[in-house]
Amino acid sequence: MNATPTTPAARNRKRNRLVIGAAAAVTAAALAAGAGYWWLDRDELSQASAEDCRLAQRIITEAEEISTGPAPDAEKWWQETGDERRVKMKDGYLGAKISQYEGWALATAQKSPEAPSAKDVKNLQEEARGHCSDSGVTLTMPPLGA
Repeated sequence: MNATPTTPAARNRKRNRLVIGAAAAVTAAALAAGAGYWWLDRDELSQASAEDCRLAQRIITEAEEISTGPAPDAEKWWQETGDERRVKMKDGYLGAKISQYEGWALATAQKSPEAPSAKDVKNLQEEARGHCSDSGVTLTMPPLGA
């Protein structure tokens, strides 16, 4: 005696179970792949455009110059440059690093005790460079006030 039903309805149920099982396996594999991609990518820095990185380098160059000038000129530059950066720079993470350097340039021009050390600038440079690593632009942040 054969224990397996051979009616058309039984065969359809078996085929439906196989199709549903295959679809579930494909869905599970896609979810696992997506989770794996997210896991690997979660600690990566945002990648700024070449345009953002060129703007950042221009601001850095201006900041180096303004940090040795009169404080009123530095304050005016800081206001104008901050406005420009907020309007033009798309990558907010890079913008935050550049904003910090702008503030340090102002503090240096004002002879503030909060002016950064050369080590602080070097650390900030490395963080900012990470956002431009795919853009072809290498950011260079010289010590301020030199």
